[in-house]
Amino acid sequence: MKSVSVSGTVIRSTGSWYSVLFADQSVMDCRLKGVFRIRGIRTTNPIAVGDRVIVEVSEGDSGGNITHIEPRTNYLIRKATKLSKASHIIAANIDQMVILASLIKPRTSTGFIDRLLVTSEAYHIPAVIVFNKTDLYKGEIEDYLQWLMRTYQNLGYQCLATSALNNLNIDAFREMLTNKVSLLSGHSGVGKSAIINSADGILDLKTGSISTAHDKGMHTTTFAEMFPLSFGGAVIDTPGIKEFGLVEFEPSELGHRFPEFRMRMDQCRFNNCLHLDEPGCAVKEALNRDEIAEFRYINYMNMLDEIKS
Repeated sequence: MKSVSVSGTVIRSTGSWYSVLFADQSVMDCRLKGVFRIRGIRTTNPIAVGDRVIVEVSEGDSGGNITHIEPRTNYLIRKATKLSKASHIIAANIDQMVILASLIKPRTSTGFIDRLLVTSEAYHIPAVIVFNKTDLYKGEIEDYLQWLMRTYQNLGYQCLATSALNNLNIDAFREMLTNKVSLLSGHSGVGKSAIINSADGILDLKTGSISTAHDKGMHTTTFAEMFPLSFGGAVIDTPGIKEFGLVEFEPSELGHRFPEFRMRMDQCRFNNCLHLDEPGCAVKEALNRDEIAEFRYINYMNMLDEIKS
């Protein structure tokens, strides 16, 4: 039986089957042929959404066999379970992480945002923060948004305020996504489907369709999914992100993932300074001078406690 090899991108995974998108925009369900090992990490899944693969397709077959995984530019992992030392690859070959947040209905905490920023720093993936649902912001919340955006922008992170309802900055959001593979992270209810539909009317995702099937249970197997965009690029929706970025962290590494800490660490008296109670800590001194936002330092301490435990 005649067979051909075709390259494509994995856009969906159900554990044993993988949906692969080809250059002609066709999609085929494929299985894994052979045993794959990813050097250096122990994972529950050998292939992830975003992986570029070679598929062997036999004449007359409706499915294909994945025979090769192209080298990854990057990947993102989470713990498989609390009790397991294995990791689960969420996605691969990511151009940027888009953190979608809302300050009301539902409220996204800065702890959640900072955890994702730490993750993006750890995996060398550029991150942007999109504050959605701004049509709901009034008075103090509006002032808080402006202060929060200035704080993050001063750290080098691009920020954008949007409203899918009022079409605010949707053109800028579309431009942000164009021709990039964007990992989209945010709580359920922050308007992921609505803002993607506003940017790309052809996609027409049902409101609530993104992330509603992603169970947050500790032992639940979770999968990401890629949605190609009509104007070029794609978004990857991510489930179960609580354990992002803290999988193989050492306490001494965490400070390096905070840009405002990193620029001062070489001024600390001790090379292994954790910026807690050590004498001569340049980070604590900057905090006391209000040069570092207090909420960022609190979030750092919470993550440090988690890593230690």
